[in-house]
Amino acid sequence: MTIVKDWTGNDVGEISLELRVAKEATAKGLVHRALVRQLANARQGTASSKTRSEVRGGGRKPFRQKGTGRARQGSTRSPLTRGGGAIFGPKPRDYDTKMNRKERRLALRTAITGRVNDLIVVEDFAVNLVQPKTKELSQALIRWGVEAGSKVLLITERRDENIILSARNIQKLQLIAADQLNIFDIVNADKIVATRSAIAKIHEVYGGDAKLATEFTTVEETVEVADEATAEVTETAVEAAE
Repeated sequence: MTIVKDWTGNDVGEISLELRVAKEATAKGLVHRALVRQLANARQGTASSKTRSEVRGGGRKPFRQKGTGRARQGSTRSPLTRGGGAIFGPKPRDYDTKMNRKERRLALRTAITGRVNDLIVVEDFAVNLVQPKTKELSQALIRWGVEAGSKVLLITERRDENIILSARNIQKLQLIAADQLNIFDIVNADKIVATRSAIAKIHEVYGGDAKLATEFTTVEETVEVADEATAEVTETAVEAAE
């Protein structure tokens, strides 16, 4: 169970994060492959260097074949000379790496579950930002337990204009919708802040138990359950003593 905080930073309840994840033996390798795939697919692959046949000039033999005491040369555009072509230089290529959709989803769920200790769940706070205020959002992050200067991934259920305008000027803060998650942002962040509705959206989109994600236990209910359990233990101890 993950604690849910309100706009002021107080605990208001608990919520479950139940996602189907990879087996422990294969989880690390699966997440690594998904991360490598994302970074590779982001490469443009447009780097290109010229070979000796593509460099302009060099058609004339620089000096005669014999009698100079120097090593024979046929062109000034040889890779051995200044201004010559490149040997085995980069050429445009496609870095795209394929990965099954089910594997990608499984890797994403596994990465989210693996960061549960760095996950901070908060109530939806769009209503608290009547107008864009970077200062108010920065102060709220501190109240939620996010250290200043740390890399933060803020996950909301959908795009909200006031939240976007309030968050875009905060350094090291990445704002993303719950249905647009990617493996790099999850692994790269120091802290992950998600709204309660975003957690439900993650369960709905990425194959978790959406019904379980909507179950919300308040602090009062948690205290009552704890008191009942304590009372049962006390009664059992008294009966055993008698």
